[in-house]
Amino acid sequence: MNKIENPFFLNSEFLSSPDARSIRIAAEYLGPQNRFIRNHIEDTIVFFGSARIKSLEDAKKELKSISKNSSQQKKIRLEYNLMMSRYYDDAKYLAKTLTQWSKKLKKSKHRYIITSGGGPGIMEAANRGASEAKGLAIGLNITLPHEQSGNKWTTPDLDINFHYFFMRKFWMAYLAKALVAFPGGFGTMDELFELLTLIQTKKIKKTIPIVLYGKEFWENIIQWDYLVKIGTISKKDLKLFKICDSVEDAYNYLITKITGTHTGPNF
Repeated sequence: MNKIENPFFLNSEFLSSPDARSIRIAAEYLGPQNRFIRNHIEDTIVFFGSARIKSLEDAKKELKSISKNSSQQKKIRLEYNLMMSRYYDDAKYLAKTLTQWSKKLKKSKHRYIITSGGGPGIMEAANRGASEAKGLAIGLNITLPHEQSGNKWTTPDLDINFHYFFMRKFWMAYLAKALVAFPGGFGTMDELFELLTLIQTKKIKKTIPIVLYGKEFWENIIQWDYLVKIGTISKKDLKLFKICDSVEDAYNYLITKITGTHTGPNF
């Protein structure tokens, strides 16, 4: 008698094959959607930023622990870590204050839930701030070979793992009603500029206030006025975001924009 194989929807070998890619993509749309519905999530405020930025406490501890024989290069690196730690603490505090504001709103669904890429650094700080305010905290993780995924401050049922970057970015954008981009590397730039492109080209029709947090970082990393000068962007494109350098400034800007905006269709 021939052995009966598992049906295809239970066949892990088939589901992991190139032929089932469309099924995996659909799962990364429907799975998160189910979680958001189950938790009554209406919309989000998304935080971008480096996974490498440490808290002030951890940065001080690392710098204090280096030996006398450590290289000058390592010492300089740890001193930069200490300098950048202000962004971790600012991200945590901003996420906390936004969550406290959101919890006071009269609503039947959970509104303006803090969302991050789910990893360490700025992502951890944002989820931590929301959690310390006793709010929900969404983590949209991506599976990577050499990097930590997840952080302990994410709400367990909203700790969502993705294989595909584009599906992760879809869910970052689809529910977003605001975005805060802290200093970061390639991943932060990729996520920020894709959203700016979608807004600029009106593929996203809703209004999303965007804060670039950290004046020194953003004005050093990108010469915005030069892009206008040489004609690669328009002067009006500079109105798509606001550079802020304090939690108070970022909070006031976001609250004013969010409460004064009537959103349309997501895409």
